[in-house]
Amino acid sequence: GSQVGFSSPTQDAIREDLSLSLAEYSVFGSILTFGAMIGAITSGPLSDLLGRKGAMRLSSAICAAGWLAIYLAKGAEALDIGRLATGYGMGVFSYVVPVFISEIAPKNLRGALATLNQVMICGGASVSFIIGTFLTWRALALTGLVPCAILLFGLHLIPESPRWLAKTGHEKDFEVALQKLRGNDADISEEAAEIKEYIETLDRLPKIGVGLMVVQQFGGINGVAFYASNIFKSAGVSPSVGTITYAILQVVVTLLITQVIDRAGRKPLLLVAGSGLVLACMIIGLSFYLKVNELAIEFVPLLAVTGILLYIGSFSAGMGAVPWVIMSEIFPVNIKGIAGGFATLVNWFGAWSVSYTFNFLMSWSSYGTFLVYAAVNALGIVFVLKVVPETKGRTLEQIQAAING
Repeated sequence: GSQVGFSSPTQDAIREDLSLSLAEYSVFGSILTFGAMIGAITSGPLSDLLGRKGAMRLSSAICAAGWLAIYLAKGAEALDIGRLATGYGMGVFSYVVPVFISEIAPKNLRGALATLNQVMICGGASVSFIIGTFLTWRALALTGLVPCAILLFGLHLIPESPRWLAKTGHEKDFEVALQKLRGNDADISEEAAEIKEYIETLDRLPKIGVGLMVVQQFGGINGVAFYASNIFKSAGVSPSVGTITYAILQVVVTLLITQVIDRAGRKPLLLVAGSGLVLACMIIGLSFYLKVNELAIEFVPLLAVTGILLYIGSFSAGMGAVPWVIMSEIFPVNIKGIAGGFATLVNWFGAWSVSYTFNFLMSWSSYGTFLVYAAVNALGIVFVLKVVPETKGRTLEQIQAAING
């Protein structure tokens, strides 16, 4: 989250301090997602080889090195190398963390706990948005070391994924880890037997997760997130006020979703979020259309703010967290590394495409950009209606059996 939130409040300061052109800064902003694509390619093999915890430890160290490179940067090259490194770690985290959570959580809490990951991402982005309006960009880079340190320490306190341990033949460690997760007095015999049977019989690769990643990213989220302050500015709204409001809203909404995802279900949240995203994109597009054509200028700031806040609220309500939850649920453990890595790669390719092209699309047509995003989100609603299954209240083994059936 701190990585995603870093570029928006620092754009003007970095460009001025290091004399970067708009194109050079666009490379810096978007190379994060290029690094994440590389991380996505390696996330599956890494998590299969080193375990879920081992992959997270390695990614934390790489992220820390990247933040230090950004802090010490004297020019575009070091800046981009640091951003690439933090992006790599982010790409690994974005796959391994939801998978790890889904593999250790009991079925009645899995959705809420997996969504809590998105709360933390939004929280990190929001903190960067807010304190980035007060700190220098170098000081803001140093704050990125804090979550890396917390994660490295916290990994010592929790067991490895029982499903990964079972898959890799660590029979004794598998039972110890599962018992620790469920409590010393819990009867784990039925769940342990179900997991073992699941591992022995799976052989199909669901494609649903990949489609959700396409919908999530090409709907425009990274264009909005990376350049929110500039969108507010171009609409005539105070960037500081706009981005702080944006940051607080996404945390609050995502936190609320953790309370309802296991009751309302995954699919209804995706449909509500998709509808909100379509409406938000149309409102933002209308605000820029009025501005370009100098029509009803007094309504432009209100429409822009309403659209942006509706967009981030809708995204946080479903499209941000739920695709990761579903992906972590539907991929069988025997191909989770390869399939999950590919889905995560698709996600970060979409993120890179949107973040890199956003400024150029806005130069082409500010309102046209958001009409394109509205169309993508509308197609996403159709995809969810026709293809995506409901997964609430089922064990991972029951979900896969239903898909295979």
